[in-house]
Amino acid sequence: MQKNTLTLITRRTKENPNHHLWNNNGTWWAWACLITSEGRRIRHRFSLETNDLEAARRKRDRVLNAMAQKSGHIAA
Repeated sequence: MQKNTLTLITRRTKENPNHHLWNNNGTWWAWACLITSEGRRIRHRFSLETNDLEAARRKRDRVLNAMAQKSGHIAA
């Protein structure tokens, strides 16, 4: 039996440096879409725990890069 895994789906563009970010009452949050090996999409949202936009971008990039490295190997 094959394990169900998650793969990151992301679009980052230089034209929109705030892609995947939104400000919720002063705190920056990010989101990413994951797809299961069965084809189901999951939208994952997480707090970046900062009110500073530059810090939020750096945290978002670190998290998305880590997810991309593990993409396809994350157990669902």
